[in-house]
Amino acid sequence: MSQSTQPLKNSQLNEFTTLELAQALMERLSISPNDWHRLKSNRKARAGEQAAAALVFLLKEEPQEALARLEQATGWLDHSISAPPCPTHGTKMG
Repeated sequence: MSQSTQPLKNSQLNEFTTLELAQALMERLSISPNDWHRLKSNRKARAGEQAAAALVFLLKEEPQEALARLEQATGWLDHSISAPPCPTHGTKMG
């Protein structure tokens, strides 16, 4: 049954550019402000978010930005980076 629906899915996807599909994936994998506290330390979520962003930058022919995002994704996966403090709490400047 899934084989009969597969061509329809492919033809629907063909209506979008590769960049549009990558941007949609990046949007889907981005952590929303409402989910920040829950997912800020979720390594799979953070790596996916960064890897999708890397793909978008790669398709936009911005390899340095793509590489930076891939390094972030790698850091989440190999545990070499950790979640930063909550952006809404801020730090005292002075």
